[in-house]
Amino acid sequence: MGKIVRRCFAVDLVNDPESIARYREWHKPGGPPQAVTDAIRADGVVDLQIWLVGDRMFMILEQDASLAVDPAIKAARDAANPDVSAWDALMRTFQKPLPFSPNATWVEMLQIYSLSDQRHGIG
Repeated sequence: MGKIVRRCFAVDLVNDPESIARYREWHKPGGPPQAVTDAIRADGVVDLQIWLVGDRMFMILEQDASLAVDPAIKAARDAANPDVSAWDALMRTFQKPLPFSPNATWVEMLQIYSLSDQRHGIG
């Protein structure tokens, strides 16, 4: 296994309690189709978590950098997989783009702080 990198993404959900409840149901164990899980793992993702607060979601994934592919190649591979395409289309019915990124969902975030980069200790 190569170096593990952490990547974080954000997206909003349509702000409707019933819609958010359905989205959460789809993400319970066994909810996503196996082909979707397989496609995520094929990209070298070793862990993926989605966190929700209100109608905003954050996705944190850890990925084997040696297995990561160019985003254009991944998009083409996912588009060629009917199960992944259907899942993406369904999930987009629940999601709404962030205000500053109107043409995208799951926008990658920029890390601006890490405790391990801080030199000073306690006391």
